[in-house]
Amino acid sequence: MAAVDAELGETVAALTADDLEPAGRRQLLGRLVADIRRRGLGQMFKPKAAVRWMADVVADVAPHVPVRDLETLRRHFPGLTDDDLADRLIRNAARSTAGVGAAGGGVASVQWVAPPTLLSAPILLGAETVAVVAIELKLIGELHEIYGQPVEGTLGQRAAGLVQAWTQQRGVNPLVPGVGVASVLGTAARRELQTTLLKRFGRNLTTLGPMLTGAAVAGYLNRRATRNLGEHVQKDLRKTQRKGLGGTHRKEIEG
Repeated sequence: MAAVDAELGETVAALTADDLEPAGRRQLLGRLVADIRRRGLGQMFKPKAAVRWMADVVADVAPHVPVRDLETLRRHFPGLTDDDLADRLIRNAARSTAGVGAAGGGVASVQWVAPPTLLSAPILLGAETVAVVAIELKLIGELHEIYGQPVEGTLGQRAAGLVQAWTQQRGVNPLVPGVGVASVLGTAARRELQTTLLKRFGRNLTTLGPMLTGAAVAGYLNRRATRNLGEHVQKDLRKTQRKGLGGTHRKEIEG
Protein backbone atom coordinates (compact mmCIF):
# COMPACT_ATOMS: atom_id res chain seq x y z
CA MET A 1 0.00 0.00 0.00
CA ALA A 2 2.87 2.39 0.78
CA ALA A 3 4.27 1.88 -2.72
CA VAL A 4 0.85 2.56 -4.25
CA ASP A 5 0.48 5.73 -2.17
CA ALA A 6 3.93 6.93 -3.26
CA GLU A 7 3.12 6.35 -6.93
CA LEU A 8 -0.23 8.09 -6.52
CA GLY A 9 1.44 11.09 -4.90
CA GLU A 10 3.99 11.36 -7.71
CA THR A 11 1.28 11.16 -10.37
CA VAL A 12 -0.85 13.84 -8.71
CA ALA A 13 2.18 16.10 -8.25
CA ALA A 14 2.92 15.81 -11.98
CA LEU A 15 -0.71 16.62 -12.83
CA THR A 16 -0.51 19.96 -11.02
CA ALA A 17 2.02 21.38 -13.51
CA ASP A 18 0.56 24.38 -15.34
CA ASP A 19 2.41 23.77 -18.60
CA LEU A 20 1.16 20.27 -19.42
CA GLU A 21 0.21 19.46 -22.98
CA PRO A 22 -3.21 17.79 -23.44
CA ALA A 23 -1.64 14.46 -24.37
CA GLY A 24 0.56 14.49 -21.27
CA ARG A 25 -2.35 15.39 -19.01
CA ARG A 26 -4.47 12.61 -20.50
CA GLN A 27 -1.63 10.13 -19.98
CA LEU A 28 -1.16 11.20 -16.36
CA LEU A 29 -4.89 11.02 -15.67
CA GLY A 30 -4.90 7.50 -17.08
CA ARG A 31 -2.00 6.64 -14.77
CA LEU A 32 -3.92 8.11 -11.83
CA VAL A 33 -6.92 5.94 -12.71
CA ALA A 34 -4.62 2.91 -12.58
CA ASP A 35 -3.11 4.03 -9.24
CA ILE A 36 -6.55 4.50 -7.71
CA ARG A 37 -7.77 1.17 -9.05
CA ARG A 38 -4.86 -0.59 -7.34
CA ARG A 39 -5.45 1.28 -4.12
CA GLY A 40 -9.06 0.26 -3.54
CA LEU A 41 -11.71 -0.44 -6.16
CA GLY A 42 -14.67 -1.73 -4.17
CA GLN A 43 -15.36 1.42 -2.16
CA MET A 44 -15.94 3.50 -5.27
CA PHE A 45 -19.26 1.76 -5.90
CA LYS A 46 -20.80 3.03 -2.63
CA PRO A 47 -21.37 6.80 -2.69
CA LYS A 48 -20.77 7.51 1.01
CA ALA A 49 -17.79 5.19 1.16
CA ALA A 50 -16.45 6.74 -2.06
CA VAL A 51 -16.48 10.24 -0.56
CA ARG A 52 -14.76 9.02 2.62
CA TRP A 53 -12.23 7.23 0.44
CA MET A 54 -11.56 10.36 -1.61
CA ALA A 55 -11.06 12.37 1.58
CA ASP A 56 -8.41 9.83 2.61
CA VAL A 57 -6.74 10.09 -0.80
CA VAL A 58 -6.73 13.90 -0.67
CA ALA A 59 -5.13 13.73 2.79
CA ASP A 60 -2.48 11.37 1.44
CA VAL A 61 -1.64 13.38 -1.67
CA ALA A 62 -1.79 16.87 -0.09
CA PRO A 63 1.78 16.69 1.29
CA HIS A 64 3.01 15.79 -2.22
CA VAL A 65 1.51 18.89 -3.88
CA PRO A 66 4.48 21.03 -5.04
CA VAL A 67 3.94 24.62 -3.87
CA ARG A 68 6.46 27.06 -5.35
CA ASP A 69 7.90 29.67 -3.02
CA LEU A 70 7.83 33.38 -3.84
CA GLU A 71 11.36 33.45 -5.23
CA THR A 72 10.57 30.62 -7.64
CA LEU A 73 7.32 32.28 -8.71
CA ARG A 74 9.11 35.57 -9.38
CA ARG A 75 11.66 33.71 -11.46
CA HIS A 76 8.96 31.92 -13.48
CA PHE A 77 6.83 35.05 -13.94
CA PRO A 78 9.18 38.08 -13.89
CA GLY A 79 7.99 41.67 -13.85
CA LEU A 80 4.49 41.09 -12.45
CA THR A 81 2.96 42.86 -9.47
CA ASP A 82 1.46 40.76 -6.67
CA ASP A 83 -2.07 41.07 -8.03
CA ASP A 84 -1.01 40.41 -11.62
CA LEU A 85 0.94 37.34 -10.53
CA ALA A 86 -2.01 36.07 -8.52
CA ASP A 87 -4.32 36.60 -11.50
CA ARG A 88 -1.89 34.68 -13.71
CA LEU A 89 -1.80 31.73 -11.30
CA ILE A 90 -5.59 31.67 -11.01
CA ARG A 91 -5.91 31.72 -14.79
CA ASN A 92 -3.34 28.95 -15.20
CA ALA A 93 -4.94 26.77 -12.51
CA ALA A 94 -8.38 27.25 -14.05
CA ARG A 95 -6.94 26.27 -17.41
CA SER A 96 -5.34 23.17 -15.85
CA THR A 97 -8.54 21.96 -14.15
CA ALA A 98 -10.43 22.60 -17.37
CA GLY A 99 -7.82 20.43 -19.05
CA VAL A 100 -8.42 17.69 -16.50
CA GLY A 101 -12.14 17.81 -17.31
CA ALA A 102 -11.42 17.60 -21.02
CA ALA A 103 -8.93 14.78 -20.49
CA GLY A 104 -11.43 12.95 -18.29
CA GLY A 105 -14.04 13.29 -21.00
CA GLY A 106 -11.59 11.83 -23.50
CA VAL A 107 -10.79 8.89 -21.25
CA ALA A 108 -14.50 8.36 -20.63
CA SER A 109 -15.20 8.31 -24.36
CA VAL A 110 -12.72 5.46 -24.72
CA GLN A 111 -14.11 3.64 -21.70
CA TRP A 112 -17.66 3.75 -23.05
CA VAL A 113 -16.63 1.69 -26.06
CA ALA A 114 -14.13 -0.46 -24.19
CA PRO A 115 -15.69 -2.60 -21.42
CA PRO A 116 -15.95 -2.91 -18.52
CA THR A 117 -17.55 0.54 -18.45
CA LEU A 118 -19.20 0.21 -15.06
CA LEU A 119 -15.88 -0.83 -13.57
CA SER A 120 -13.99 2.15 -14.93
CA ALA A 121 -16.44 5.04 -14.57
CA PRO A 122 -16.38 5.44 -10.74
CA ILE A 123 -12.57 5.27 -10.73
CA LEU A 124 -12.36 7.90 -13.46
CA LEU A 125 -14.62 10.26 -11.53
CA GLY A 126 -12.55 9.78 -8.39
CA ALA A 127 -9.31 10.36 -10.28
CA GLU A 128 -10.59 13.55 -11.90
CA THR A 129 -11.84 14.90 -8.57
CA VAL A 130 -8.54 14.20 -6.81
CA ALA A 131 -6.55 15.79 -9.65
CA VAL A 132 -8.66 18.95 -9.58
CA VAL A 133 -8.35 19.26 -5.79
CA ALA A 134 -4.56 18.87 -6.00
CA ILE A 135 -4.28 21.66 -8.59
CA GLU A 136 -6.41 23.92 -6.41
CA LEU A 137 -4.38 23.11 -3.28
CA LYS A 138 -1.26 24.19 -5.14
CA LEU A 139 -2.98 27.41 -6.22
CA ILE A 140 -3.98 28.21 -2.63
CA GLY A 141 -0.46 27.60 -1.35
CA GLU A 142 1.10 29.82 -4.01
CA LEU A 143 -1.41 32.63 -3.47
CA HIS A 144 -0.32 32.64 0.17
CA GLU A 145 3.28 32.97 -0.97
CA ILE A 146 2.43 35.95 -3.19
CA TYR A 147 0.64 37.87 -0.45
CA GLY A 148 3.38 37.37 2.12
CA GLN A 149 1.51 34.78 4.16
CA PRO A 150 3.25 31.47 3.40
CA VAL A 151 1.70 28.38 4.95
CA GLU A 152 4.20 27.35 7.61
CA GLY A 153 4.84 24.34 9.81
CA THR A 154 5.79 20.75 9.16
CA LEU A 155 4.90 19.07 5.88
CA GLY A 156 1.79 17.59 7.49
CA GLN A 157 0.76 20.89 9.06
CA ARG A 158 1.12 22.77 5.78
CA ALA A 159 -0.89 20.11 3.95
CA ALA A 160 -3.62 20.25 6.62
CA GLY A 161 -3.79 24.03 6.36
CA LEU A 162 -4.19 23.87 2.58
CA VAL A 163 -6.92 21.23 2.84
CA GLN A 164 -8.81 23.35 5.36
CA ALA A 165 -8.46 26.43 3.18
CA TRP A 166 -9.69 24.49 0.13
CA THR A 167 -12.70 23.20 2.03
CA GLN A 168 -13.65 26.65 3.31
CA GLN A 169 -12.60 28.54 0.16
CA ARG A 170 -10.58 31.08 2.12
CA GLY A 171 -7.05 31.74 3.28
CA VAL A 172 -5.36 29.58 5.89
CA ASN A 173 -6.11 30.81 9.40
CA PRO A 174 -2.71 31.30 11.09
CA LEU A 175 -4.39 31.45 14.50
CA VAL A 176 -5.52 27.84 14.20
CA PRO A 177 -2.42 25.95 13.04
CA GLY A 178 -2.91 22.36 11.97
CA VAL A 179 -1.27 19.52 13.86
CA GLY A 180 -1.21 17.16 10.90
CA VAL A 181 -3.49 15.98 8.12
CA ALA A 182 -4.82 12.94 9.95
CA SER A 183 -5.79 14.77 13.13
CA VAL A 184 -7.35 17.74 11.35
CA LEU A 185 -9.38 15.52 9.05
CA GLY A 186 -10.47 13.45 12.04
CA THR A 187 -12.54 16.40 13.35
CA ALA A 188 -15.60 18.23 12.05
CA ALA A 189 -13.34 19.57 9.30
CA ARG A 190 -13.30 16.08 7.83
CA ARG A 191 -17.07 16.10 7.43
CA GLU A 192 -16.84 19.53 5.83
CA LEU A 193 -14.20 18.22 3.44
CA GLN A 194 -16.39 15.27 2.53
CA THR A 195 -19.34 17.57 1.82
CA THR A 196 -17.23 19.73 -0.49
CA LEU A 197 -15.79 16.67 -2.20
CA LEU A 198 -19.30 15.31 -2.75
CA LYS A 199 -20.24 18.50 -4.60
CA ARG A 200 -17.13 18.26 -6.77
CA PHE A 201 -17.68 14.54 -7.38
CA GLY A 202 -21.24 15.23 -8.49
CA ARG A 203 -20.12 18.00 -10.83
CA ASN A 204 -17.60 15.68 -12.42
CA LEU A 205 -20.40 13.34 -13.46
CA THR A 206 -20.58 15.53 -16.55
CA THR A 207 -17.37 13.82 -17.65
CA LEU A 208 -19.54 10.82 -18.53
CA GLY A 209 -21.65 12.82 -20.97
CA PRO A 210 -21.78 11.87 -24.64
CA MET A 211 -18.30 12.00 -26.07
CA LEU A 212 -16.96 15.53 -26.60
CA THR A 213 -20.03 17.13 -25.01
CA GLY A 214 -19.08 15.63 -21.66
CA ALA A 215 -15.51 16.86 -22.00
CA ALA A 216 -16.59 20.39 -22.92
CA VAL A 217 -19.05 20.73 -20.05
CA ALA A 218 -16.66 19.22 -17.50
CA GLY A 219 -13.90 21.55 -18.67
CA TYR A 220 -16.13 24.62 -18.38
CA LEU A 221 -17.39 23.72 -14.90
CA ASN A 222 -13.91 22.95 -13.62
CA ARG A 223 -12.57 26.24 -14.99
CA ARG A 224 -15.36 28.26 -13.38
CA ALA A 225 -15.08 26.55 -9.99
CA THR A 226 -11.29 26.96 -9.84
CA ARG A 227 -11.50 30.62 -10.82
CA ASN A 228 -14.11 31.25 -8.12
CA LEU A 229 -11.99 29.47 -5.51
CA GLY A 230 -8.88 31.43 -6.46
CA GLU A 231 -10.69 34.76 -6.39
CA HIS A 232 -12.22 34.00 -2.96
CA VAL A 233 -8.84 33.10 -1.49
CA GLN A 234 -7.17 36.10 -3.15
CA LYS A 235 -9.78 38.44 -1.68
CA ASP A 236 -9.32 36.92 1.77
CA LEU A 237 -5.53 37.26 1.61
CA ARG A 238 -5.74 40.86 0.43
CA LYS A 239 -7.95 41.66 3.39
CA THR A 240 -5.50 40.05 5.80
CA GLN A 241 -2.60 41.85 4.13
CA ARG A 242 -4.30 45.23 4.56
CA LYS A 243 -4.64 44.52 8.27
CA GLY A 244 -0.87 44.29 8.46
CA LEU A 245 -0.73 40.53 9.05
CA GLY A 246 1.11 39.77 5.83
CA GLY A 247 2.74 41.26 2.80
CA THR A 248 6.18 41.89 4.29
CA HIS A 249 7.80 41.16 0.94
CA ARG A 250 5.77 43.94 -0.70
CA LYS A 251 7.22 46.45 1.74
CA GLU A 252 10.71 45.18 1.00
CA ILE A 253 10.16 45.53 -2.74
CA GLU A 254 8.65 49.01 -2.44
CA GLY A 255 11.41 50.05 -0.04
